[in-house]
Amino acid sequence: MSAPVRVLIADDQMLIRTGLATIIDAQPDLEVVGECGDGQAAVDLAAKLRPDVVVMDVRMPVLDGIEATRRLAGAGVPDPVKVLVVTTFNLDRYVYEALRAGASGFLLKDAPPDRLLHGIRTVAIGAALLDPEVTRQLVGRYAARIRPAEATPPDDVPLTPRELEVLRLIANGLSNAEIAATLVISHETVKTFVSRILTKLGLRDRVQAVVYAYRNGLVT
Repeated sequence: MSAPVRVLIADDQMLIRTGLATIIDAQPDLEVVGECGDGQAAVDLAAKLRPDVVVMDVRMPVLDGIEATRRLAGAGVPDPVKVLVVTTFNLDRYVYEALRAGASGFLLKDAPPDRLLHGIRTVAIGAALLDPEVTRQLVGRYAARIRPAEATPPDDVPLTPRELEVLRLIANGLSNAEIAATLVISHETVKTFVSRILTKLGLRDRVQAVVYAYRNGLVT
């Protein structure tokens, strides 16, 4: 059997931390390796414990969850940690800032336990948690902030025409199954294309791929 996914919980409310830990530890494939109540402690503990996933609240003392996420998974971090942001605040700006900071996913605390567990497992394997349609709506809403108005598609994007086509479909909110149906190719072929795109562009997941596409004017 493979080792369980190691999870660090960062939330300033002890009751919330206890509840999350109870749900997560009840799963044979998940293990809580640490808990903390502020963002700075999350950064310090993550450096010490090297968890597979950090479940991160947004509003915390000392250092908020967005900045803690940026220090753990942001651009330029040499050995980033996967972060799943879980918060009570359903505000677009929190979702947007969390993803820009490097988070791999975003959930509300009122989500059912099975969705939380699915989110942790999804982020742990390197996939983005957000539904493709949610990703499209979110990034589309903030496209003007992500991509300057004068941006034009660069000439040196290191992708083949087919890979560019797949990237544009990802950015338009299509799932792998929908891309396969649109291009009349197999689901496994789509997964191969997605993997190649992420590798060539140095991206971690589909969320970053969508942001890349908007930022570089590949979609509007």
